[in-house]
Amino acid sequence: MQIVFMGTPAFAVPTLQRLINSKRHVVSAVVTQPDKPAGRGKKLQPPPVKELALAHNIPVFQPEKLRGMSFDSVLAPFQPDVIVVVAYGKILPPEILRLPKHGCINLHASLLPKYRGAAPIQWAIINGERVTGVTIMLLDEGMDTGNIIATEEVEILEDDDTISLGNMLSVVGAELMLKVLDEIEAKGKVESRPQDHTLATYAPMLKKSDGLLPWELRTDQILCRIRGLLPWPTAFSFLHGKLWKILKAEPFPEPDSLFLRTQRAKEPKYVPEPGTVTSIVRGRGFTVQTGDGTILVRMVQPQAKQPMEAASAVNGRLVQVGDIFVSDPAFLAGTSPDE
Repeated sequence: MQIVFMGTPAFAVPTLQRLINSKRHVVSAVVTQPDKPAGRGKKLQPPPVKELALAHNIPVFQPEKLRGMSFDSVLAPFQPDVIVVVAYGKILPPEILRLPKHGCINLHASLLPKYRGAAPIQWAIINGERVTGVTIMLLDEGMDTGNIIATEEVEILEDDDTISLGNMLSVVGAELMLKVLDEIEAKGKVESRPQDHTLATYAPMLKKSDGLLPWELRTDQILCRIRGLLPWPTAFSFLHGKLWKILKAEPFPEPDSLFLRTQRAKEPKYVPEPGTVTSIVRGRGFTVQTGDGTILVRMVQPQAKQPMEAASAVNGRLVQVGDIFVSDPAFLAGTSPDE
C-alpha cells in the first residue's frame, strides 16, 4: 500500500522504521512538525521522524498548521491508500481525514477509551495503573474517539517510568500497526468497532504545576508521580526557597528507631510532617516523610545544578535531617519552565 506517514517525536520512529523496512508497503511522504530551537544555543533541531525520513530519501513536509491551508492538495498527488498517524501533534482537518482510501489510522498509547488525550503514558503511571497498552484506531474529528481496529496490552512494571514504558509501547505499537496494515491490504477493507464512550477517561497535556509534589499523599502515590512525570515537568519541591527536582526514589520502610519520640513512653511516637527529611542512608540518599510512611530519594537535581545522586547532595551538605521540602504553589512564581 501507498502510505503517507504523519509523526514527530522518538515515539513515532519505530513505526516509521517498520514501514520503511516492509516489503509490502511504501512510505511515499512524511509529514512532521517544524524544526524547533533546543539547547542553550537555541539552535533549530529537526524532529526524530524527519531525520529518519531524510536518511531514506523520503520527501518531508513540515507545515506550520493544517487547518485552512488546503494541505490535502499537497498530499493528494501521493495517492495514499492510508495515512498512518503516530504522535503527530496536530488535529487533522476533515479534508485530510477523507483523503486516503482506507482512512487515517492512528497509534494511541493507551487502551482506548481509557486515557484519551495528549499524555496517556504519563497519566497511566501517575494513577498507578498496572496494565496499559496500545490502540490502533481510525481517526475521526473527535479527540481519540474513532473506531478501534486493534489493541494490545502491556504490563507496567514496578520500576517503569514514562521513558521506559514509552519505549516499550512504541515498539509494541509499531509491530501491531504493521500487522493491521497487512490485514487491511489482504482483506481490502478496514474492520473496526466503535468505542464505548461511557467508559472514556482523559489524559490531558501536562503542565509545569503538575510536577509539584504533594508530600501528604501516600508513599505509592508519590512514587508513581515521580516515575510518571519524567522527563517533564519532573516531580519537584522546594527546599530553602530553591526548586529541587526529585528524579528517582523508592519505598523505604523506616525503622521506628529513626523516628523522634515524645518523652512519655505511653504517648504515640512522633511522626514528622510530610516533606520532612527524616534520615540519611549512607551511600544511598535520604528519606522523606510522606502521608503514610517514607521514601528513599536516590537522585535529585537542585536548582541551578546538574542531576546528581542523592548521596552526593548529602555529602555536599545541600540537605540534612530536619530539612522540610515545601510544596507551595507560590514558590512556582519566577521559576523558568526548564527549572
